Amino acid sequence: MTKSNFTSVLTLIAVMGTLTFTSVYADQSKVGKSPWGPDDEIGRLNLMTEASKASILSRISGGDVYDLSVEYFMGMPGWFPAGDPRYTFWMTHTPQGTVNSDPMNVGKEMNEHVSYSGSAISMYTHTGTHIDALNHFGLDGKIYNGFDADKDLGDRGWNKTGAETIPPIVARGVLIDVAADQGVEVLPPNFRIGKKEIQSALKSQKITLEPGDVVLIRTGKMVNYKNTEAYLEAPAGLGMTGARYLVEQGAMVIGGDNLSLEAFPSEIEGNYLPVHTYLLAQHGIPIMELVNLEKLSQDKTYQFAFIGGSLKLRGADAAPMRPIAIPIK
Repeated sequence: MTKSNFTSVLTLIAVMGTLTFTSVYADQSKVGKSPWGPDDEIGRLNLMTEASKASILSRISGGDVYDLSVEYFMGMPGWFPAGDPRYTFWMTHTPQGTVNSDPMNVGKEMNEHVSYSGSAISMYTHTGTHIDALNHFGLDGKIYNGFDADKDLGDRGWNKTGAETIPPIVARGVLIDVAADQGVEVLPPNFRIGKKEIQSALKSQKITLEPGDVVLIRTGKMVNYKNTEAYLEAPAGLGMTGARYLVEQGAMVIGGDNLSLEAFPSEIEGNYLPVHTYLLAQHGIPIMELVNLEKLSQDKTYQFAFIGGSLKLRGADAAPMRPIAIPIK
């Protein structure tokens, strides 16, 4: 049986208080079991500790604070092929409207003096800069750590691994600027980022990955973000050899500037989203998408303190977030 028929799973070995990551191969049809126990719902986010957070925060050098999120606007790019709703924004109250309708029953004179604006939004949870919860993709009705849709999914979302379980993330962040390393502004259509492309970029950047890193991969696609059609057309993305390599290096979270992280078409027969199931369902590694990496790339800021919190949407399979990056010494 060849490696293409397998995916690598995590072996955690405690050696002198540190975690060493090695690679073994298991049937790709099975979800992973957490080394943190049968009740674990956050997977590799367990690699964050008080010590690891204090360590990275102590290395902050000041200077620029990079906003890694995108703007939300009507007509913005999103995942539409499965029929999910596009981002929609509307005003629920306007200054002149309140004068005419008096929704608070305070009278015309008060409404003319106190201007009232209100708004609402509707969107798919995987819209804009967001993080995928571990229940987003599974295998044969099960998700990471063996939680089962028959028992753990209710009318109001998953009772396990929902977006509300994702803790605030404070860790070392690493930019892997594959587009820059390949000498292009944007990687070619459907370009598959494998182990060799990741290793080449890391070598050029003089960066070594460490267990517990938030790894962010730049394809350059974000330069087209304001043009929805161009942004969504045949994006480059992560391939299986690249995903396996990052897992073996101990990545805690893996993200990219594209939608939906991985390259298409699938390179695994019988699985149309093999990178998603490999990371989420087998290894408990959250995925981030539509991360704005352009300013980090321009400034050649390859390592930083990554700080990000997502909305605590109970039972949801993803949540919007607004992460920041602060350079470190």
